[in-house]
Amino acid sequence: MEGIDGHSAACCNIPPVISEGYEPRGKYETLGGLKTYVTGPASAKKAILVIYDIFGFFPQTIQGADILAAAGDYQVFMPDFFEGEPADIAWYPPITESQKKALYSWFPSRVPATGVTKIPAVLAEVESTYGKKVWAALGFCWGGKVVALTSGVDTPWKVSAQSHPGMLDAADAAKVTIPMCVLGSEEEKAEDLEAFGNALKEEKHIERFDDQLHGWMSARADLADEEVRKEYERGYKTVLEFFAKHF
Repeated sequence: MEGIDGHSAACCNIPPVISEGYEPRGKYETLGGLKTYVTGPASAKKAILVIYDIFGFFPQTIQGADILAAAGDYQVFMPDFFEGEPADIAWYPPITESQKKALYSWFPSRVPATGVTKIPAVLAEVESTYGKKVWAALGFCWGGKVVALTSGVDTPWKVSAQSHPGMLDAADAAKVTIPMCVLGSEEEKAEDLEAFGNALKEEKHIERFDDQLHGWMSARADLADEEVRKEYERGYKTVLEFFAKHF
Protein backbone atom coordinates (compact mmCIF):
# COMPACT_ATOMS: atom_id res chain seq x y z
CA MET A 1 0.00 0.00 0.00
CA GLU A 2 1.26 3.44 -0.87
CA GLY A 3 0.43 6.46 1.20
CA ILE A 4 -0.13 10.07 0.22
CA ASP A 5 2.68 12.56 0.64
CA GLY A 6 1.99 16.16 1.52
CA HIS A 7 -1.24 18.00 2.13
CA SER A 8 -3.14 20.51 0.05
CA ALA A 9 -4.60 23.44 1.97
CA ALA A 10 -7.61 23.49 -0.37
CA CYS A 11 -8.24 19.78 0.09
CA CYS A 12 -8.06 20.09 3.84
CA ASN A 13 -10.61 22.91 3.96
CA ILE A 14 -13.60 21.38 2.24
CA PRO A 15 -17.01 23.01 2.85
CA PRO A 16 -18.96 21.88 5.92
CA VAL A 17 -20.95 18.74 5.19
CA ILE A 18 -24.73 19.24 5.46
CA SER A 19 -26.62 16.29 6.92
CA GLU A 20 -30.13 17.28 5.76
CA GLY A 21 -31.72 19.62 3.25
CA TYR A 22 -28.61 20.04 1.11
CA GLU A 23 -28.97 22.73 -1.57
CA PRO A 24 -26.87 22.00 -4.65
CA ARG A 25 -24.38 24.63 -5.77
CA GLY A 26 -24.38 23.56 -9.39
CA LYS A 27 -26.90 23.22 -12.19
CA TYR A 28 -28.16 20.64 -14.67
CA GLU A 29 -27.26 20.72 -18.34
CA THR A 30 -27.70 18.29 -21.21
CA LEU A 31 -24.28 17.06 -22.32
CA GLY A 32 -23.73 14.15 -24.66
CA GLY A 33 -27.48 13.66 -24.69
CA LEU A 34 -27.58 13.10 -20.93
CA LYS A 35 -28.86 15.23 -18.08
CA THR A 36 -25.66 16.18 -16.26
CA TYR A 37 -25.01 17.84 -12.92
CA VAL A 38 -22.38 20.55 -13.46
CA THR A 39 -20.59 22.36 -10.65
CA GLY A 40 -17.42 24.41 -10.27
CA PRO A 41 -15.85 27.19 -12.33
CA ALA A 42 -16.44 27.03 -16.08
CA SER A 43 -12.96 28.44 -16.63
CA ALA A 44 -11.24 25.52 -14.88
CA LYS A 45 -8.73 23.66 -17.03
CA LYS A 46 -9.12 20.52 -14.95
CA ALA A 47 -12.34 18.52 -14.82
CA ILE A 48 -13.60 15.55 -12.82
CA LEU A 49 -16.19 13.13 -14.14
CA VAL A 50 -18.16 11.68 -11.23
CA ILE A 51 -19.89 8.39 -11.95
CA TYR A 52 -22.61 7.76 -9.42
CA ASP A 53 -23.76 4.49 -7.84
CA ILE A 54 -26.86 2.59 -8.92
CA PHE A 55 -29.14 5.04 -7.08
CA GLY A 56 -28.31 7.89 -9.46
CA PHE A 57 -28.56 11.54 -8.42
CA PHE A 58 -28.73 11.58 -4.62
CA PRO A 59 -28.18 14.53 -2.26
CA GLN A 60 -25.12 12.91 -0.68
CA THR A 61 -23.54 12.26 -4.08
CA ILE A 62 -24.38 15.73 -5.37
CA GLN A 63 -22.88 17.26 -2.24
CA GLY A 64 -19.77 15.19 -2.91
CA ALA A 65 -19.51 16.66 -6.41
CA ASP A 66 -19.74 20.15 -4.90
CA ILE A 67 -17.00 19.26 -2.40
CA LEU A 68 -14.71 18.23 -5.24
CA ALA A 69 -15.41 21.46 -7.12
CA ALA A 70 -14.85 23.64 -4.06
CA ALA A 71 -11.57 22.01 -3.05
CA GLY A 72 -9.60 22.96 -6.14
CA ASP A 73 -9.85 24.66 -9.48
CA TYR A 74 -11.99 21.84 -10.83
CA GLN A 75 -15.15 21.76 -12.90
CA VAL A 76 -17.14 18.65 -12.05
CA PHE A 77 -19.61 16.75 -14.22
CA MET A 78 -21.97 13.93 -13.18
CA PRO A 79 -24.01 12.51 -16.08
CA ASP A 80 -27.24 10.58 -15.65
CA PHE A 81 -26.19 7.33 -17.29
CA PHE A 82 -29.46 5.71 -16.18
CA GLU A 83 -31.51 8.38 -17.97
CA GLY A 84 -33.99 8.95 -15.17
CA GLU A 85 -34.35 5.30 -14.16
CA PRO A 86 -31.94 4.59 -11.26
CA ALA A 87 -32.39 1.70 -8.89
CA ASP A 88 -34.75 2.33 -5.99
CA ILE A 89 -32.76 2.58 -2.75
CA ALA A 90 -35.66 0.76 -1.03
CA TRP A 91 -34.50 -2.37 -2.89
CA TYR A 92 -31.19 -2.39 -1.03
CA PRO A 93 -30.01 -4.45 0.67
CA PRO A 94 -32.02 -7.04 -1.28
CA ILE A 95 -33.45 -9.25 1.46
CA THR A 96 -37.04 -9.96 0.45
CA GLU A 97 -37.95 -11.80 -2.70
CA SER A 98 -39.62 -8.67 -4.13
CA GLN A 99 -36.47 -6.61 -3.49
CA LYS A 100 -34.30 -9.24 -5.14
CA LYS A 101 -36.60 -9.52 -8.14
CA ALA A 102 -36.70 -5.75 -8.66
CA LEU A 103 -32.96 -5.22 -8.29
CA TYR A 104 -31.89 -8.21 -10.37
CA SER A 105 -34.26 -7.31 -13.19
CA TRP A 106 -32.92 -3.73 -13.21
CA PHE A 107 -29.27 -4.68 -13.74
CA PRO A 108 -29.08 -6.54 -17.09
CA SER A 109 -29.74 -3.49 -19.27
CA ARG A 110 -27.51 -1.29 -17.13
CA VAL A 111 -24.24 -3.16 -16.84
CA PRO A 112 -21.15 -0.93 -16.40
CA ALA A 113 -20.22 -1.33 -20.06
CA THR A 114 -23.26 0.81 -20.93
CA GLY A 115 -21.67 3.67 -19.00
CA VAL A 116 -18.36 3.18 -20.77
CA THR A 117 -19.98 3.67 -24.17
CA LYS A 118 -21.64 6.96 -23.14
CA ILE A 119 -18.54 8.70 -21.80
CA PRO A 120 -16.93 9.87 -25.10
CA ALA A 121 -19.99 11.89 -26.14
CA VAL A 122 -20.19 13.57 -22.73
CA LEU A 123 -16.52 14.53 -22.72
CA ALA A 124 -16.68 15.76 -26.31
CA GLU A 125 -19.62 18.06 -25.62
CA VAL A 126 -18.09 19.33 -22.38
CA GLU A 127 -14.96 20.37 -24.27
CA SER A 128 -16.99 21.81 -27.13
CA THR A 129 -18.89 23.92 -24.61
CA TYR A 130 -16.24 24.77 -22.03
CA GLY A 131 -12.93 24.21 -23.78
CA LYS A 132 -10.23 21.58 -23.52
CA LYS A 133 -9.93 19.88 -20.12
CA VAL A 134 -7.48 17.64 -18.33
CA TRP A 135 -9.64 14.87 -16.85
CA ALA A 136 -9.88 12.81 -13.68
CA ALA A 137 -12.64 10.35 -12.79
CA LEU A 138 -14.23 9.20 -9.54
CA GLY A 139 -16.70 6.33 -9.44
CA PHE A 140 -18.88 4.86 -6.71
CA CYS A 141 -19.88 1.18 -6.67
CA TRP A 142 -21.26 0.65 -10.23
CA GLY A 143 -19.38 3.80 -11.23
CA GLY A 144 -16.18 2.35 -9.80
CA LYS A 145 -16.37 -0.50 -12.30
CA VAL A 146 -16.86 2.02 -15.11
CA VAL A 147 -13.76 3.86 -13.88
CA ALA A 148 -11.76 0.62 -13.75
CA LEU A 149 -12.79 -0.26 -17.31
CA THR A 150 -11.82 3.18 -18.66
CA SER A 151 -8.46 3.58 -16.90
CA GLY A 152 -6.45 1.40 -19.25
CA VAL A 153 -4.79 2.04 -22.62
CA ASP A 154 -6.10 5.21 -24.30
CA THR A 155 -7.81 6.34 -21.09
CA PRO A 156 -9.16 9.90 -21.12
CA TRP A 157 -8.20 10.25 -17.45
CA LYS A 158 -4.91 11.49 -16.01
CA VAL A 159 -5.82 9.95 -12.63
CA SER A 160 -8.82 8.04 -11.32
CA ALA A 161 -10.43 6.84 -8.10
CA GLN A 162 -13.02 4.37 -6.90
CA SER A 163 -14.93 4.39 -3.62
CA HIS A 164 -16.78 1.34 -2.29
CA PRO A 165 -16.14 -0.17 -5.72
CA GLY A 166 -18.45 -2.69 -7.28
CA MET A 167 -17.24 -5.86 -8.99
CA LEU A 168 -13.55 -5.58 -8.08
CA ASP A 169 -11.46 -7.64 -10.47
CA ALA A 170 -7.67 -7.83 -10.38
CA ALA A 171 -7.73 -8.43 -14.14
CA ASP A 172 -9.08 -4.88 -14.57
CA ALA A 173 -6.35 -3.51 -12.29
CA ALA A 174 -3.63 -5.16 -14.37
CA LYS A 175 -4.73 -3.07 -17.36
CA VAL A 176 -4.75 0.30 -15.53
CA THR A 177 -2.19 2.74 -16.95
CA ILE A 178 -2.64 5.75 -14.63
CA PRO A 179 -2.44 6.47 -10.90
CA MET A 180 -5.48 5.13 -9.07
CA CYS A 181 -6.98 5.54 -5.59
CA VAL A 182 -9.27 2.78 -4.30
CA LEU A 183 -11.23 3.16 -1.05
CA GLY A 184 -13.08 0.10 0.16
CA SER A 185 -15.81 -0.31 2.78
CA GLU A 186 -16.41 -3.07 5.31
CA GLU A 187 -18.57 -4.80 2.71
CA GLU A 188 -15.82 -5.30 0.13
CA LYS A 189 -13.75 -8.40 0.83
CA ALA A 190 -10.32 -7.43 2.15
CA GLU A 191 -8.68 -10.07 -0.05
CA ASP A 192 -10.37 -8.66 -3.19
CA LEU A 193 -9.20 -5.14 -2.37
CA GLU A 194 -5.68 -6.40 -1.69
CA ALA A 195 -5.58 -8.39 -4.93
CA PHE A 196 -6.77 -5.39 -6.91
CA GLY A 197 -4.15 -3.16 -5.30
CA ASN A 198 -1.38 -5.68 -5.88
CA ALA A 199 -2.27 -5.86 -9.58
CA LEU A 200 -2.02 -2.08 -10.09
CA LYS A 201 1.28 -1.19 -11.75
CA GLU A 202 1.06 2.60 -11.45
CA GLU A 203 1.07 4.77 -8.33
CA LYS A 204 -1.79 3.94 -6.01
CA HIS A 205 -3.48 4.51 -2.69
CA ILE A 206 -5.45 1.55 -1.39
CA GLU A 207 -7.37 1.88 1.86
CA ARG A 208 -10.20 0.05 3.57
CA PHE A 209 -12.63 2.03 5.71
CA ASP A 210 -13.35 -0.94 7.95
CA ASP A 211 -16.25 0.56 9.90
CA GLN A 212 -18.14 2.07 6.95
CA LEU A 213 -20.90 0.43 4.96
CA HIS A 214 -20.89 0.15 1.20
CA GLY A 215 -22.08 3.54 -0.08
CA TRP A 216 -20.72 5.75 2.73
CA MET A 217 -19.46 8.38 0.25
CA SER A 218 -22.60 8.42 -1.88
CA ALA A 219 -26.29 7.56 -1.66
CA ARG A 220 -26.20 5.38 1.47
CA ALA A 221 -24.28 7.86 3.63
CA ASP A 222 -26.15 8.64 6.85
CA LEU A 223 -24.70 12.12 7.28
CA ALA A 224 -26.73 12.70 10.44
CA ASP A 225 -24.42 10.16 12.08
CA GLU A 226 -21.32 12.03 13.28
CA GLU A 227 -18.91 9.16 12.66
CA VAL A 228 -20.26 8.53 9.16
CA ARG A 229 -20.01 12.23 8.38
CA LYS A 230 -16.38 12.30 9.53
CA GLU A 231 -15.52 9.32 7.35
CA TYR A 232 -17.45 10.80 4.42
CA GLU A 233 -15.29 13.92 4.76
CA ARG A 234 -12.12 11.88 5.16
CA GLY A 235 -12.96 9.86 2.06
CA TYR A 236 -13.31 12.98 -0.07
CA LYS A 237 -10.15 14.47 1.42
CA THR A 238 -8.26 11.28 0.60
CA VAL A 239 -9.41 11.35 -3.02
CA LEU A 240 -8.64 15.05 -3.33
CA GLU A 241 -5.15 14.64 -1.89
CA PHE A 242 -4.47 11.87 -4.39
CA PHE A 243 -5.81 13.94 -7.26
CA ALA A 244 -3.73 16.95 -6.14
CA LYS A 245 -0.63 14.80 -6.27
CA HIS A 246 -1.24 13.41 -9.74
CA PHE A 247 -3.55 15.85 -11.51
